[in-house]
Amino acid sequence: MNLPRALVATATVALALSACGSGTDSGDGDTVQVTTSFYPLEYAIEEVGGEHVEVTNLTKTGAEPHDLELTPRQILEVSEADQLVYLKQFQPSVDDAAEEAGDAAFDVSSAARLDIAAEEHEHEGHDHEEGEGGDHAGHDHGSQDPHFWLDPTRYADVADAIAERLAEDDPDHAADYRANAKDFRSTLTGLDKELKTGLSDCRQTDLVTGHAAFAYFADRYGFHQESVSGLSPGAQPSPSAMADLIDHIKEEEITTVYAETLVPQDLAETLARDAGAEVAVLDPIEGITEESEGEDYLEVMRSNLAAVQKGQDCS
Repeated sequence: MNLPRALVATATVALALSACGSGTDSGDGDTVQVTTSFYPLEYAIEEVGGEHVEVTNLTKTGAEPHDLELTPRQILEVSEADQLVYLKQFQPSVDDAAEEAGDAAFDVSSAARLDIAAEEHEHEGHDHEEGEGGDHAGHDHGSQDPHFWLDPTRYADVADAIAERLAEDDPDHAADYRANAKDFRSTLTGLDKELKTGLSDCRQTDLVTGHAAFAYFADRYGFHQESVSGLSPGAQPSPSAMADLIDHIKEEEITTVYAETLVPQDLAETLARDAGAEVAVLDPIEGITEESEGEDYLEVMRSNLAAVQKGQDCS
């Protein structure tokens, strides 16, 4: 989907008139107005920007970020923001908006080091159907897994890059941004040590997940990802792929299949039932909802640690 300039202009005029009529101010002139594309970037901006930024997240609470389609109001938010912080090739509609935003758009891909191909962590022969309703054509993530934040060390690198971008646009508070990023990196380093220690000795290293969101997590902590649905959580595996994965779970005596919070758990439940395994939740932290096992990224990552320790029989 392309967002023509005429559409942006129309949305801008219509919504600006509405704002004038309401008599409200859309933001604080003393803060940097940042629009982010999904939760992990919103959280990083809040941690790094602190009191100097005001953040608007395009993916609303409870929504699946892969499926995001921007409304006219969101297009206006992007056009009015001082910065749009996003991950290229993760949400196509945001990529289109970023082209319109020009220099205000900041893609974190380079800092995230997206260097692991998802298929390296998928079960051999695990093909996926892409018939009517399939999502692969509309959600092209390229050849790499985009879920960098599940490796805290990569997340810390992105936070540092965000700090430099904020410092460039708001030099008066550059020292604060860099200090906040340093503190956030220290927190993420501590989290990484917790995960390394807690997952250092696990009997089962095959991680069977709802969709292929855990390549960086698996690579960092010594697991091999076996995904049910590939990179796009809405994609449907073929019956033969399901049968192959069920056989693999039985052969390797895998006890746990991991479902998620933002997508239906039907496939994971079917797979676990037919393979004689249990279902647990492993959250890719693409958003925080009432169903999340924690109120923010750090809390959910620690709940993930506990889930994997139990499901993978870690001592």
